Amino acid sequence: MQKYWGAIFLIGVLFSCKEDQAVKKTKKEMKTMAVIEKPVVKKYGFNLDDFMVVYDTVRSGDSFGELMIQNKVDYPKIYKISQEYRDTFDVRKIQVGKPYTILKSKDTTEIAQIFIYENDRINYTVVDLRDSVLAYTDKKEVKYVEREASGVIETSLSEAILAQGIDYNVTNNLSEVYAWTIDFFRLQKGDKFKVIYKEKFINDSIYAGAEPIEAAYFEHNGRPIYAFSYENDSLKNIVDYFDEEANNLRRTFLRAPVKFSRISSRYNLKRRIAYYGYRVRPHKGTDYAAPRGTPILATADGTVTESTRRGGNGKYVKIRHNATYSTQYLHMRKQKVKRGEFVRQGDVIGWIGMTGNTGGPHVCYRFWRNGRQVDPLKEKLPQAKPLAETLQPEYFEYIYPIKDQLDCIVYPEKAIEEAEDLLTMNQ
Repeated sequence: MQKYWGAIFLIGVLFSCKEDQAVKKTKKEMKTMAVIEKPVVKKYGFNLDDFMVVYDTVRSGDSFGELMIQNKVDYPKIYKISQEYRDTFDVRKIQVGKPYTILKSKDTTEIAQIFIYENDRINYTVVDLRDSVLAYTDKKEVKYVEREASGVIETSLSEAILAQGIDYNVTNNLSEVYAWTIDFFRLQKGDKFKVIYKEKFINDSIYAGAEPIEAAYFEHNGRPIYAFSYENDSLKNIVDYFDEEANNLRRTFLRAPVKFSRISSRYNLKRRIAYYGYRVRPHKGTDYAAPRGTPILATADGTVTESTRRGGNGKYVKIRHNATYSTQYLHMRKQKVKRGEFVRQGDVIGWIGMTGNTGGPHVCYRFWRNGRQVDPLKEKLPQAKPLAETLQPEYFEYIYPIKDQLDCIVYPEKAIEEAEDLLTMNQ
């Protein structure tokens, strides 16, 4: 009898254990289901699962109105967007090649409810066509990652930077930092540079460009020049580059009106010109050769006194900078500024062309001091004011760790040598 009751008890225990295991298994499966539940897909601030999504690109001949009509949007809504939201989204200025997204209703009507136009990789415009029409701008979430880079010049700055897979815009940014202190037309083999800057990424993975340089070091002809970005006027949000002694790297004039060009002819009062049968005709300008359409920059702040076309000068712009200095830019394809406009240093004032008497695309840059044309390359141009003494203590404290960071960046060939030395030591 005891054996009988013992068997019943054992069966009950086993049944109970199996039941518990079944319950645990069910709970585990439910947890697993909860974990693999489909995530909500959001983009531009909208749940894409709520819409039928169409991705496309503006093609030649497309217009905002036609795109909306094709997607069953009422004309009054199209008209309202074009008239009332012109400052936010000018429908006349959508560009071929720009991506856009249309979010359509999921019912049988498939009417466009949201139109998203990508202005660039980061910024976009939303046109909400539901109920009352609305348009606004927004931007994608951007992650900033600090990057260090260095290089040694073998042939050119751009080659030294591109060889390391660095954004080409870093070349332009670096040339702008040192535009007043280094002649980039005369870089020497063995010149060195180091830079600290940030790269932008969308969704942690999509590269969106490089930010302005935060700090740099350039060794040109054996002369070291540090550069630190610093806001010297918080009210006007003016940022300049200063060296380790708080001297401003900027001068009142750029060295050249064209980036990365070459001097095809210098200021020469005894030059013989083929165009005039090799007769002596004074050349009171400096010619910078560059492809047609290359932007021409104002070399200093000033007021446009002439923007016209005349004889052998072709289309040109002349700028008065102050009572002492004026500059002139000849042979433009087209001017961008008009007489009376105030321009800032580095502003695009026109584009390289071949108007007037010229044998090839270039800009003839002329420079006046006290009403007399002089050679700008031989002028000792005035330097911008150093950082105010009241700001210097805070500035020196700010740059101290950044200078250490720059000094610790190694050049590519040094990194290889150090790796080889370490390998030898470990053997």
